[in-house]
Amino acid sequence: MQTLKLLFALLLISGLGFHSFPQNENDTLLTAIEEECDSDSTDSFDFDFDWGKETMDFGLKGSPTISFNYGQSRINLENFSGDFSNTNYPELKLGYTSIHESKYSDDVLRYRFNYIFLGNSFTKTNGNNSASKDIRTDMWRFGFGWASGYGYDLGKSSIIPYHSTSMAWSRVKFKDALQNPGDAAFAERFDEAFRFGTGAEAGVRFKIIPLVSLDVSYERSIIFERHLFWKWAGSGIIEAAAQGMLDHFIKKIGQSTPSALPIVSFVLKSALSYGIYELKQEKMNWPFNSAAPLSYDQFKVGMTFNF
Repeated sequence: MQTLKLLFALLLISGLGFHSFPQNENDTLLTAIEEECDSDSTDSFDFDFDWGKETMDFGLKGSPTISFNYGQSRINLENFSGDFSNTNYPELKLGYTSIHESKYSDDVLRYRFNYIFLGNSFTKTNGNNSASKDIRTDMWRFGFGWASGYGYDLGKSSIIPYHSTSMAWSRVKFKDALQNPGDAAFAERFDEAFRFGTGAEAGVRFKIIPLVSLDVSYERSIIFERHLFWKWAGSGIIEAAAQGMLDHFIKKIGQSTPSALPIVSFVLKSALSYGIYELKQEKMNWPFNSAAPLSYDQFKVGMTFNF
């Protein structure tokens, strides 16, 4: 049964567009899934399965949210001899946020943020660029994502560590000619073409007043040179299964020690994503044999408005 849930959730996000469900049928599906996911039964090994649930209620629940972020990116491509210039990265996210008391403790909050986003990673032009050998790039990126986590309720304020995953389509432009033929061949696979990719982000949201929050986050994202669906799907199922088993472990911690839940959930889920994306630096569809992706590591700060 759990395997079928994982496959069903993966199929929901594998399309290039959003699928609209009739409202009544969708509400019934969500209610049934939430009842099973929120069950406290300890007699069987049930995944908490937030990954699938967040995907299914994408954009349907919560308060309208606008998030502005700005940061810097470090770019990497395996077997590439040249060096990339660090880029600046402004980003806009629009979506819906849900924050409520968790079932484990009145002082622990449950957080979800489902969003679409648009970002531009670019190298600033200045007088030193002509003398620099670093390769300048310009990338536009758009997609959707879902964030979740547990936080501490501090009355009118809160601290919420969170973990998010995303899918995006990116168009990268190499602004400098590449002298190395091998580098030029690698770059040609990405240059000025929309490519599919995925990402994972770990961050902390500091709610200072009911309307405004401050954010600090770190994201690892990859861009595929080609979208090989079946290998990508197999890699995604493995990642979803690992996250599902981790959700079950985190659920047990919430039942026994609710005060530790926000930190433990944040550390474990972020560490798992970091490790998986480290393995994907050489094989974009790890563990399956595949080419190296173009990868971005981004540190961001931002401000979020909840309405």
